Amino acid sequence: MSVKPPGASCDPSNPPIRPEPAYANQMSAAEQRAGIDLTNLDQPLSPDAGATKRDLVDYLDAVADRMLPGLVGRPLTVLRVLRGSAPFMQKNVPKYTPDWVRTVPIWAESSQRMVHYPLCDDRRTLLWLANQRAVEYHPTLGLADNVYRPTHLVLDLDPPAENDFTAVVNVAHLVRQALADCDLAGAVKTSGAKGLHVFVPIDDSAPVEDVAAATRALAARAEALDPDSATTAFIVEDRAGKVFVDATRAGGATVAAVYSPRLRPGTPVSFPLDWSDLDRINPGDFTVHTAIDALSGCDPWADSMPEPQCLPGDLIEQGRTIPVARVAAMHEGKRRARARRARDN
Repeated sequence: MSVKPPGASCDPSNPPIRPEPAYANQMSAAEQRAGIDLTNLDQPLSPDAGATKRDLVDYLDAVADRMLPGLVGRPLTVLRVLRGSAPFMQKNVPKYTPDWVRTVPIWAESSQRMVHYPLCDDRRTLLWLANQRAVEYHPTLGLADNVYRPTHLVLDLDPPAENDFTAVVNVAHLVRQALADCDLAGAVKTSGAKGLHVFVPIDDSAPVEDVAAATRALAARAEALDPDSATTAFIVEDRAGKVFVDATRAGGATVAAVYSPRLRPGTPVSFPLDWSDLDRINPGDFTVHTAIDALSGCDPWADSMPEPQCLPGDLIEQGRTIPVARVAAMHEGKRRARARRARDN
């Protein structure tokens, strides 16, 4: 299947970790690229992935030049899937990591320890991670020298049902309108799962608290444009079948990188789109098998990304009046639990 890229145009917490083993009877499936010994390439990624480790490596190698700009200098969390084991998110690099893989130490308050994140700064590191069966790539929104200073404001649009992508598209247009109403612009991509990500590049004039506030305000403004379709309710049972406009991607948060594969049936990838083409695509159109042809030699993410913008003061001020969703949800959950206990007694 060959998919023409919508809008693409060109000018001419760690579980036990072990390395991916190489068995003698599978060495015929081994090769070397960029100095990396690639092994067990004919093994499937998962029972329903519809892709082998070779498909993963080939895809990542082909998109490396486009994908790396979104990874360079950013602490990286990967989702790995080892044969016979459940998938797991890996932040801390394993002990066998080569010395040439750059890492950055960041203190983890939750676990009270230093976590050494990898920095995927080049093709060699990307291929090494792929050989470790790292399928998904989730960089921080901030660079390693200040991980809590996001370079992009991000809104994550999550459908109420697995296959209700049309509803997500409708809300994406609301988000775009909310951005335009305050003279901002963003780029959009599939999440690689069931929703969309809207990225708004921002300059360094606003501290992280103001970026988070502006994100909440934009979500609220999109919701206000059509409250029957969009919601900012953090508690799932309060969403009433509406698309969730998630404004919690701020601070040290991560998000699936553009072009990153996702460990889902068919191995879809997070793919950049043109706003005008949202209505005619489906996230499943873009997989490790189809995305390269869909790109047609272009980099639509780089082409569609606006220059960094200054966040308007009124947007930030509005956001300061909106409670942080996770905190509000925690307090609301406790209130409801107390009410249930009182009712039961």
